[in-house]
Amino acid sequence: MRAADPSSPPPRPVIRRAGRSRTGRPPSARATTAILVIACTAQFMVILDVSVMNVALPAMRAELRLGPAGQQWIVNAYTLAFAGLLLLGGRAADLVGTGRAFLAGVTAFTLASLAGGFASEGSLLIAARAVQGAGGAVLAPATLTLIMRTFTEPAARTRAMGAWSAVMAAGGAVGGVVGGVLTEYAGWRWVLFVNVPIGAGLLAAAVICVPAAQAAGNAAGKAAGSAAGDAAGEAGAAGGLRRLDLPGAVSVTAGLTALVYGTVASETHGWGTWVVWGSLVAGVLLLAAFVAVERRAAHPLVPLATLRRRTVATANLLVLCMGAAAFSMWFMLSLYFQQVLGESALVAGLCFLPGSAAIVAGAQISTRLIARTGPRPLILTGMTISTVGFLWLSRIGAHGDGDYVRDVLGPFVLATLGAGLSLMPVTAAATSGTAPHEAGLASGLVNTSRQMGGALGLAMLGTVAAHAGGGAAGYGRALLVGAACTAAAGAGALALPRLGGAGRAGVRPSDHA
Repeated sequence: MRAADPSSPPPRPVIRRAGRSRTGRPPSARATTAILVIACTAQFMVILDVSVMNVALPAMRAELRLGPAGQQWIVNAYTLAFAGLLLLGGRAADLVGTGRAFLAGVTAFTLASLAGGFASEGSLLIAARAVQGAGGAVLAPATLTLIMRTFTEPAARTRAMGAWSAVMAAGGAVGGVVGGVLTEYAGWRWVLFVNVPIGAGLLAAAVICVPAAQAAGNAAGKAAGSAAGDAAGEAGAAGGLRRLDLPGAVSVTAGLTALVYGTVASETHGWGTWVVWGSLVAGVLLLAAFVAVERRAAHPLVPLATLRRRTVATANLLVLCMGAAAFSMWFMLSLYFQQVLGESALVAGLCFLPGSAAIVAGAQISTRLIARTGPRPLILTGMTISTVGFLWLSRIGAHGDGDYVRDVLGPFVLATLGAGLSLMPVTAAATSGTAPHEAGLASGLVNTSRQMGGALGLAMLGTVAAHAGGGAAGYGRALLVGAACTAAAGAGALALPRLGGAGRAGVRPSDHA
């Protein structure tokens, strides 16, 4: 046995990283659990911020002396930035690395929350909310991409996506409760400050547990553990921003923003104004320009071949319809509790708890069943149950006095149970069949569809409620339109191909029937 050369450098230590070890061996259960907790916590923070604002808006408006339009833009600034930049955020995770995108998103979101909490003027708060939305647009797809790249075994991925879906649903559901408690006992500024310790904890945990993922194209070299692979990974991560399709990013972001703005503006300006139609026409033209740019781009933001896949395209349309119904239901019921039933913000938030529990229960049921049934039966069943719930909820104006137990509790639980059953299966279908280097793109598409559906649906249903005279009758009419959205999603589920084998666990099924 030859003695070691004392002049040679000591061997490099083996560094274990969650998601991919430098020796090529799978990560430990402890490491993958840590990544799952980090990803779910980050997603919870982002989704919570979407819903937590509603009950705090009156207090914000009073202290910062905002008019109705300014109050509306506290929500719209976040929604526009979030929805418009999600595709860019998803692609950034693929090009510069999931870990880097995750850290950048958490940092931007946390600092913007801190600035918003200290805002002394409405314009400063609105600007901070826009930066929050931009940070969330990078962070949200990075959380799903992190899970997809960490959990590669079918059963493990199914459990991880089930937990991610349940946490996401719970974040949206408990936002009213959290907002009510913080506004009543600590003040509206803590609706923003609460994100700061969460974000700081995520940053510390991510630096320790989450790998600074290399550009996806260099994954094979890193898995082999070669020096050339490491060097190529660093070069790919450093050059990711240079490969980013900026013309495509600008056109799609501006187009989606114009569509959302035009729809939202219809609530205050009316559908017959040039502001609304000018924005909608501009949005269509910009999206047409985006398609033209993507046909010629060397590194397209969204490879058009991805959108031609039957499963991906169909699932994203379903997510759009589901988002339109779900976002609007929470908003309408919040107004109903406070303006019709006369409840406080805190009590109104507590009224959402049964729905929160139903969503989590539905997500857990679908996680247990999807390996045997595939996504399509679960989505069809879930949307059928939700449609029954929405139709029942639409009768909240049938009794003049109104009562939570009689008019809301039963149908609300049905609507949310169906949403929970469908959430993970439709996400699995929308991200199925994608290569590892497209994971961020697929998750960005899912989140974009959900947020676009929510923004467009809320504006549309809000207009329906206003034209119906507002109050319980108006909310009931709007919820009837929500039932049409869930019914359309259920019918659309029939167009999904049958995903067999690994596809039932959300791994990489065929896109063919």
